[in-house]
Parts: sequence; C-alpha cells; structure tokens
Amino acid sequence: MTKASEKAVAADETNPKIDPKDTSNQIKDPSEWTTGGEPMTGAQASYLKTLSEQAKDPDAFSPDLDKAEASQRIDALRNETKRG
Repeated sequence: MTKASEKAVAADETNPKIDPKDTSNQIKDPSEWTTGGEPMTGAQASYLKTLSEQAKDPDAFSPDLDKAEASQRIDALRNETKRG
C-alpha cells in the first residue's frame, strides 16, 4: 500500500460522513431541519401526491407545504399505505 492510499484509508476511518455506524447526521426530525421551512421539493410534491391518491386522502396533499411538513406527511402516508 502506498503512503497516499494509507492516508486515504486513515482519513476514511475517521470521516463521520462515511462512518456507517454514525447516524447522527443522517436522520433528523424534520422540525430540526435548517431548510425545513423552505417550499417542498418537486420530488416531495410528486411522491406526496401519489401517496395521497393511494391512501384515498386527497386532503393530505397541499401545494403550500414546506419541506418538513411534506416529509412528515409522506412518512405518515407511507405507514398508512404500508409503503415504508
């Protein structure tokens, strides 16, 4: 192993972004998101619309939701429709 590859391996072992045991930065409550108040993404809107149709709950979708609200509704509908 070269010195450069040894350094890369050592850096990988201490890098919390790639540590599979460290989930502290991977799962946060949507209410704690720094961008949670921004409008939901197009992907969130599409998925939420699909889930609300499958759950036969058209009121679950609202185009005015922010990212955090959309995420919470998606989680609830995934549980309801057994997709999660």
